[in-house]
Amino acid sequence: MVNGVMHAGTVSLTAIAEAVGTPSYVYSAPDIATQFQQLTTDLKGLNHRICYAVKANSNLSVLRSIAELGASFDIVSGGELQRVVSSGADPRSVVFSGVGKTTEEIDFALKLEVGCFNVESTSELTRLGVRAALFDRVAPVAVRVNPDVDAETHPYISTGLKENKFGVPSTDALALYMTAQTHPNLRVSGVACHIGSQILSIEPFSDALDGLLRLVDELDAKGIGVAHVDVGGGLGVAYQDETALDTAAYGAMLRSKMAGRSQTIVIEPGRYLVANAGLLLTRVEYLKPAKAPGCKSFAVVDAAMNDLLRPSLYQAWHAVERVIEASNDAAACVWDIVGPVCESGDFIAHERTLSLAEGDLLAIRSAGAYGMVQSSNYNSRGRAAEVLVDDEGFRVVRSRENINDQMDLEQIGLRP
Repeated sequence: MVNGVMHAGTVSLTAIAEAVGTPSYVYSAPDIATQFQQLTTDLKGLNHRICYAVKANSNLSVLRSIAELGASFDIVSGGELQRVVSSGADPRSVVFSGVGKTTEEIDFALKLEVGCFNVESTSELTRLGVRAALFDRVAPVAVRVNPDVDAETHPYISTGLKENKFGVPSTDALALYMTAQTHPNLRVSGVACHIGSQILSIEPFSDALDGLLRLVDELDAKGIGVAHVDVGGGLGVAYQDETALDTAAYGAMLRSKMAGRSQTIVIEPGRYLVANAGLLLTRVEYLKPAKAPGCKSFAVVDAAMNDLLRPSLYQAWHAVERVIEASNDAAACVWDIVGPVCESGDFIAHERTLSLAEGDLLAIRSAGAYGMVQSSNYNSRGRAAEVLVDDEGFRVVRSRENINDQMDLEQIGLRP
């Protein structure tokens, strides 16, 4: 707060709202840089490469700012690969993950010579070999192993258990490596895993790495060397009162287990870099105070579940704050912060104690990850604008959608 007004860096959020409107996502480039530099410091002494997980926030300007920090990229679709390239980054810095790569996506990645394909099935490896031969390319591969490790996170973002769709069982991985080793258009590059998102303790990471290193030793005994060990992402952050992952302890664990080994450690943080560097600006449209015992009081804002899906999808908690401090004599009430979408599941937050008036500007905190990327046009709502704040001020990095933007790709298709 500066003189009772919330800021992003040196920029007043009221100034952004007046210039751009609401709802709008606001990202802080300096805050992203701080997180990147903290992780780099905590990994000091470890031969490592940081590959930002594009799925967390794929805005082109955000990608450009992260590339300028020295990051590589982790992608899960051809669209994300195009975004990385369009941001000016080198496709050879890219790790291509994802359980359902299409032939078109594989071809695109081969033509651009991505750094590594994280293969997730026997069928994918077969298809990759065929397509690489067709283009006379040699595709670098790592097998994504499903280590059956409980990441102790929300079930929707757990990816390393045997009942999850991702990766291959460790018992099947060796056969895939043997196939890749003998294929003229495939080159074994590394081993990989990813056990989930928003992980707050070191133990699941440690257990998963133990499994990967056993596989490295197995491969070495078969004469198959690997250049890197991809431990995935999932580094948890604080949204409410939880303790964020101790990245210093995480780095110490990696250094200890990799001592005496030559492989590069690849880490794929997404949320860790951008979640708390972003917020969603929204304005109160209507107040519906409770009129009878047992009824709820609702603050209807102009942001909705189509803008920020995490509360409805994951029951996620986001701090909600007034952008301008309330006067001392303003009465606080308990409100459910809800949007205008025609769903009872359309909410931003439940039971928040705030002093509110219609027209107030609110900041939804920790919205830099999995906010805009999960947004939709439900109820024919235009997606929010995106704003990036840096040392020079702020700029719109994605314009607000209008109804014509949505309808441009549609045709009524009347028969003559």
